[in-house]
Amino acid sequence: MAAAKRSRKKKKRGTRSGDRGTSGREILHGRHVIEEALRADRREFHGLFVRESALVREWAPVLDRARRRGLPIRELDAAGWEKIGLLIGDSPDQGCVLEAGPLPTLGGVRALTEALPSGPEGNLVVAFDGVEDPQNVGSLARVADAAGVAALLLTERRSPPLSPALSRASSGAIEWQRVARVTNLSRGLQDLKEAGFWVLAADPSAEKTIFELPDLHLGGNLVLVLGAEGRGLRPGVLTQVDHRARLPMLGRVESLNVATAGAVLLYEVVRRRLAVGEEKRTIWVQKHSSVREVNR
Repeated sequence: MAAAKRSRKKKKRGTRSGDRGTSGREILHGRHVIEEALRADRREFHGLFVRESALVREWAPVLDRARRRGLPIRELDAAGWEKIGLLIGDSPDQGCVLEAGPLPTLGGVRALTEALPSGPEGNLVVAFDGVEDPQNVGSLARVADAAGVAALLLTERRSPPLSPALSRASSGAIEWQRVARVTNLSRGLQDLKEAGFWVLAADPSAEKTIFELPDLHLGGNLVLVLGAEGRGLRPGVLTQVDHRARLPMLGRVESLNVATAGAVLLYEVVRRRLAVGEEKRTIWVQKHSSVREVNR
């Protein structure tokens, strides 16, 4: 049977909205990062720097896109390329870097909800509580994009900046993702609940596994909250949680890192949401087919 519909009425709250970003320029490197940044077109771009004799066929689409945008492309000799490496504290290994402004972030929950698409299926948001490693956040941003997550929610403190390193860890996926920052995650979750969201927490001590939760708890507007490995979710955050779920650990190790656990949880949520959506479509087709038979 199709899952029963649940709803949480929206309440108006006068929080501030709007995009915000920091000043300064960033150096992006890695073909996927540069390609996705140019495709997503959410940054201010200043130009491409290319190492002499380093261009290969795989860079052709990136260069073509940059030329169409009118971006300056500057070829650097060995000395100039060494300066680029010193500037970013790394050696760009693919012979091309993009100088760009920072990624924008949404200032608060109201700005986030206003930016989300509307639709009967609802939106899926991933919130991070104390996940500070850019590799973990970047990996999860990549999974979130693939899973159709509408936005990420980070805190002002105890979370990484949207740096070139994070973009590289996400293979450029963060370039597409809506990201909101809040001062207090507990208050942010409360605001999202008042905007019609339900909150699901990944909690190793939860009574039920994610596979035991009913479809009803995984549909509609939903926030999945992930905490840092070891520390988990803070008590204040847990007070805002509607449902908790864990992954079954059947082997000898006691936990998974947050990127791995988050990927499994996300795709179980997506699997259920897709199954319920397909079931609803099937019921609709059967209903309308019956009507056509009667009217013949």
